[in-house]
Amino acid sequence: MKLLLISNSTNAGEEYLRYPMPQIEEFLQGISEIVFVPYAAVTFSYDEYEQKVQKRLGEIGVRVRSVHHEADPAKLIREAQAVCVGGGNTFALCKKMQEQGLMKAILAKINSGTPYMGWSAGSNVSCPTLCTTNDMPIVQPESFEAIGAIPFQINPHYLDANPEGHAGETREQRILEYIEANPGRWVVGLREGCMLRMDGERFELIGKRPMRIFRKGIEPYEVHAGDDLSFLLK
Repeated sequence: MKLLLISNSTNAGEEYLRYPMPQIEEFLQGISEIVFVPYAAVTFSYDEYEQKVQKRLGEIGVRVRSVHHEADPAKLIREAQAVCVGGGNTFALCKKMQEQGLMKAILAKINSGTPYMGWSAGSNVSCPTLCTTNDMPIVQPESFEAIGAIPFQINPHYLDANPEGHAGETREQRILEYIEANPGRWVVGLREGCMLRMDGERFELIGKRPMRIFRKGIEPYEVHAGDDLSFLLK
């Protein structure tokens, strides 16, 4: 399996997809074309999303082909050198992917060794379910099931703090609710500026911030870049 699962596309004050580009370039070494899934876009068009990603990946000589142009999007996935799923609204993304049979097509490609890259919602859908997304359910997908390339859940954009004056639940409290209802599942809080990379036996956290680990019956704790993450795959 070759996965690059990025928490967020853009750090505050930076250009789009600027901070992860060194890792993306290394991950896509030898790849000339990537198939892109833009369906998390809601307030802007799929064409605009494709162009935005092409502008950045074009810097490293990678052509972007979006599935939204195709009569048979799953066929394009099956023929892909690499697959990329962008961020946005996870419910909108899952609904469209399920309707077009892209979940199963992508899982088959991942299992055959095809590189998969995603950020935010695109990282969330690599999980067994979409249930640890931060997004509002603006549309109803067929189910909460996602690609299932990894056996644990990711919460992208993980935040520790509660805004001053806000009386609602913290992100940690929401995840604690999830693991209470799903006691056999690991959840990782992937902070902004960080990503997970899997390449064969190599599975690592990349970034300057630690990742928060959740599972029912275990006090939440932190892991850092360089720590052993193999427990998440069991």
